[in-house]
Amino acid sequence: MLSAFVPQSQGLARFELRAGAAIPADSIWLDLLEPTPSEEKQVESFLSVDVPTRDEMREIEASNRLYEEDGTLYMTATVVTKLDSDLPESTQITFILSAPKLVTNRYVDPLPFRRFIAYAERHPNSCNSPPAVLAGLLEAIVNRVADVIERVATDLDGASAEVFSASRRKRGVMRDFRRMLERLGQNGELISKARESLVSLGRLLTFVQQSTSVPVSGEVRARFRTLTRDVMAMSDHASFLGTKVSFILDATLGLINIDQNNILKIFSVVTVFLLPPSVIAAVDRMNFQHIPGAQEPWGFWGALGLMLASAIGPFLYFKRKGWL
Repeated sequence: MLSAFVPQSQGLARFELRAGAAIPADSIWLDLLEPTPSEEKQVESFLSVDVPTRDEMREIEASNRLYEEDGTLYMTATVVTKLDSDLPESTQITFILSAPKLVTNRYVDPLPFRRFIAYAERHPNSCNSPPAVLAGLLEAIVNRVADVIERVATDLDGASAEVFSASRRKRGVMRDFRRMLERLGQNGELISKARESLVSLGRLLTFVQQSTSVPVSGEVRARFRTLTRDVMAMSDHASFLGTKVSFILDATLGLINIDQNNILKIFSVVTVFLLPPSVIAAVDRMNFQHIPGAQEPWGFWGALGLMLASAIGPFLYFKRKGWL
């Protein structure tokens, strides 16, 4: 789908262009969403640019993601989508910035794009040039990543409280270790994808600020500088959260080992307590005619007392050693 955005008094007006429809000459943003080959060719012939293919957008080399040709900037960034689901995904979005127009090429419809379009339709002053539109899109993407990082930070605080709170563990709150491991795994995967996106956005912002091919107003340059600082701060915070995920994960695995050792300890202690009485009972019931004390009136009670003493003895010894 090819959409053209034209600045008007009330904001950007969106026009969805059908096959063969002419591109408005006064448009400042052309948005390609899952474009067909004919739509790509139409944009290429209209602006004399080369729209990267989907395979080219997936290449990880910086030279293939950030480059300049004939005064046009080609920038591909990694964006995290489906952040509200259990399986977030990373995808690539290409921004082609020239003096007259901005072209975006994407194969997903992430929430930041929808939010920015709704905002741009009501605020004409903030989206009156291609660089301003680019700044607005990047701000929406960064704000979305910030929301995700804040959500992960809050969830990790709750997970940390569950893992390290002794009172909660005594009440059995921390018994579902599998749920905790899945929770930490999801947060770790989300933070990993967020860090990947932030690194990509940071490189893009540095590239666009260093370029002098496309005229950018002082106000928009200030927005780019603010975005760069925000991305750097969020990258540091995301790295901290990644370390925190690893720390809580190690602590959870340690608690699992402690619980397993406690269970084995109980079985071992019970085995030690019951072993001497079992030996005494087995000897007392051996099928021999003459067993000392077996025919005496006190034989049964003597054997029972000896069995009890053999069980109490190891208990007192373990208690003295502090093993119980």
